[in-house]
Formats: sequence, structure tokens, C-alpha cells
Amino acid sequence: MRTSLVVIGSAVAAFVVGCAQPQSESQPEAEERSPSTATASSSVVLPPEPEPENEGECPYLDTEFVAQTNGQRVGSVRTSVDEPHPTCFFYRPDGDVQLTVRVYVGEEDVARALVDAAAPVATSNPTSQPTGWEGGYESRDDGAVYAVSKGGNAVIVTTNQQQSVKARTVVTEAITRLGI
Repeated sequence: MRTSLVVIGSAVAAFVVGCAQPQSESQPEAEERSPSTATASSSVVLPPEPEPENEGECPYLDTEFVAQTNGQRVGSVRTSVDEPHPTCFFYRPDGDVQLTVRVYVGEEDVARALVDAAAPVATSNPTSQPTGWEGGYESRDDGAVYAVSKGGNAVIVTTNQQQSVKARTVVTEAITRLGI
């Protein structure tokens, strides 16, 4: 009887160790599938940075509104070829970019990743303005950024001005005019 208890005990111990091993090996797979790890590991492929291609007005923002809001005259405006909404580049009279407005419409995880790339969660101030939108803002040496997403939409504004409130005002206006 004593021998059979030792054999049974050894078998149970071997079974428990054998079962525990695959669970610990499968643990990283479960972590890789969690949403926070997937975003942090950059598994989302971001679209390329927009380039100013066309000279002309921004289809969803008035040049005078941008000049008043950003506090600088606008010398020229260029747009990217992105669809359905181009990125708008507003230039100062001396040719330097003063403000850009990037609008993304597509997949929700890409929209969130674009916002996180522009205003990283780890370093920026969180925001939920306008209502229903989430993202971040921060001042930088070269200006400020305000970036938010909602569903599959993202709006990212960078300005050469230090006050992020100017970028937030432009984000709000773009969202309103685009109806997104």
C-alpha cells in the first residue's frame, strides 16, 4: 500500500508539473493578444506621413480662421493627396510651416495609434475634448500638438505656437466642419 501511494503521489506530481509547464509557456501568447500590448508593440501599421503636394485652399478649414486662431498671417496653403480628407499645411509668409491639420478616417486601431504617435500617452496631457474624442496634447520646443480620435477617425494638429489651446481650437473646428 505504501509503495502504491508513493507511485500515485509521484504520478500526480509529474502530472501537475507537466500541466503547469504548458500554461506558463502559453502565458506570453495570451499577453501578446491583449489590446494594450498589441498597441504598445506597434503591431498596427501606420499610414505614411502626408506630404504637401497641391497648392490651394484647405477644403475643410478657412485660411482666415487659421490665421486668427494661430495668430499669424497665412502666406500659402498646400494639401496632401490623402483621401477622403487631405492633410492641410498652412505656411507663414516666409515659407515656414505654421500649422498642419491631419485627418484620418479608417480603422479604429490605426486612428488611436496615429494619435499616440503624435501625442504619446506616456508623455502628453490626456484630453477628452471635444466631447466623445480621446487623445493628448503637449507643448514642444518647436510648438504644440493636439491629437484626438473617436472610433476610426483621428484629427491631429501641430502648430509652431507653444499654446496647445490654439491647436485644440483648430481640431474642434475641423471636426465640426467635417461632421465627423
